[in-house]
Amino acid sequence: MKSRDMAELAVRNLREAVLRNSLTTMGIAVGITSLVAMASLGVGLQNLATDRLSRSGLFDAIYVAPKTSTPGFGREQNPGAAQDTPPVPLDADARDKLARLPNVVDVYADIRFPTEIHFEGKPFATVVAGVAQLDRSEGTFDAVKGRFFSSSSADEAILQIELARQLSPQTDSLIGKDIVLRYAERETLPAEPGVKNSAPAGFSIVPKDETLRIVGIVETEAAGGFGPYGRGRLFIPMQVAEKLRAAQTNDLRDLLRDTPNKRNYESLTVRVSGATKVKEVEPAIKQMGFAAYSVLDASQALQQVFEVFDIFLLIFGSLALVVASLGVINTLVMAILERRREIGILKALGAADRDVRRLFFVEAGAMGLFGGILGTAMGWLISRAINFGTNIYLARRSLPPITVSTVPWWMVAAAIAFSIAVSLAAGMYPASRAAKLDPVQALRYE
Repeated sequence: MKSRDMAELAVRNLREAVLRNSLTTMGIAVGITSLVAMASLGVGLQNLATDRLSRSGLFDAIYVAPKTSTPGFGREQNPGAAQDTPPVPLDADARDKLARLPNVVDVYADIRFPTEIHFEGKPFATVVAGVAQLDRSEGTFDAVKGRFFSSSSADEAILQIELARQLSPQTDSLIGKDIVLRYAERETLPAEPGVKNSAPAGFSIVPKDETLRIVGIVETEAAGGFGPYGRGRLFIPMQVAEKLRAAQTNDLRDLLRDTPNKRNYESLTVRVSGATKVKEVEPAIKQMGFAAYSVLDASQALQQVFEVFDIFLLIFGSLALVVASLGVINTLVMAILERRREIGILKALGAADRDVRRLFFVEAGAMGLFGGILGTAMGWLISRAINFGTNIYLARRSLPPITVSTVPWWMVAAAIAFSIAVSLAAGMYPASRAAKLDPVQALRYE
């Protein structure tokens, strides 16, 4: 039997029982709808989490800190060496070496220090955090009221919303006004007079003032522990933060070292050219004797969690499709009972068993195709409705819109293909049963 004749015969048979076949097709469509809706939710949440982490500057950042000790370091070269050696200092020289590593874009200190600001003659305690210019694209500053820093050396500040509310109930009115930052500066003491080639005597802590212009207010909470802005309430450009030479917690440790005048960093952030370069740069940093950490490993664990989550969503979404496959079996079995005489005539005219089997496969595949297309369209509409409803809820709470459900093109193709595959699998038993009919008995059937 020619393929064209078989297709025309299958279409005619589907039209004769249009109501029953339409209901079966709708059952398949409902199953595909639930499958697409749940899968799109899993994909959308995964994309949302990945996008937020990528924009937060975590994927392309490596956090470097000095090791407390280096157990057994150097004993292979010197058997008589002590078990532990002092850690490699994380100072300006180390920063320059880190900056010269391949694929490193920038290296900056993690500058955070408690202090107070003066606004309209009133003091307010806060925590200042330096922000690098690369952090402009991070999600923390997307919804900033006002603007980001005009340059990395501008005497400007961005307030966190809690601090802004302390300064004034009308937070928007703060933009453009000046505040005075009062901080403790680390100042190097001069060398002892009369002593040739003597080193500086140490450093002292002196109060200083710096006037800053408020250029923006951050609505979101920036209380994380990563990056230069974690736990900060007042954000200033990184170059300004370094220029202030504000005293930090590690200054006391510097005072106890043999070289108290050499500034040591508590931690450094190394930004690389891309997330794929982290695995190349991080081992090189560890070989230099520093402790290095990135969230790339944590993101891979998060991806595994999403994969398990997607599997459960697909399992629950497939339950409706299993019920729809039973409807396909029922429809085709009823078609066999109604068309026994027709099948007998086809076999008497020379149709082989495989032709009869292919005929029922075509009918099952057609129901799967139309059900898959309709179900995918309905799943896409449900995905849009989820996003629409979610963004309405967020808008009422003055939060930025997000996309929690996504239907990519590969999901559309996979859903239609899966629908056809399930329909063909469901049609295997009816098709085999129809192919095994005895033409003599089929012709005698009334």
